[in-house]
Amino acid sequence: MVRVRRAADGEGWELLHPKCAVERLDDVQEVQAMFEAGEFEVARDELRWLLGGCSDFIDAHRLLGEIALVDGDLPLARGHFGNAYQLAVQAIDRAGASPRQFPYRLASNRSFLESAKGLIHCLKQLDRDELAREIVKRALHCDPSDPLGLRGL
Repeated sequence: MVRVRRAADGEGWELLHPKCAVERLDDVQEVQAMFEAGEFEVARDELRWLLGGCSDFIDAHRLLGEIALVDGDLPLARGHFGNAYQLAVQAIDRAGASPRQFPYRLASNRSFLESAKGLIHCLKQLDRDELAREIVKRALHCDPSDPLGLRGL
């Protein structure tokens, strides 16, 4: 289960990924290299295998969303980006309702915010603008500095 904690520097909060995801970080880096080399089918198979042993693996869902975008499958991309986004949002909500920032500068928050961006893109392409705006608002609440340019989407 994804959880949250205060960042070590005291400047914001960070996602704590489950042990199964942390143990698979080397694997996901290999998959990222496969993705960058255009080996989408092999990367897809590896990511599915990784998710089989760790369904709360935000990085794997994000990468599957990116592969689905390359394949032109917007509904599937939306599903994977949405899963990654929801895993993080649920962890944030479980931690309490008080405002918390999850800055992109912290590596553990990046896949969450990148997934939010991917989800926003998919929703806009699928004419779900109102839901896309809600996600922009939530993501900007998590990192008001907007390093991914969500305000412009």
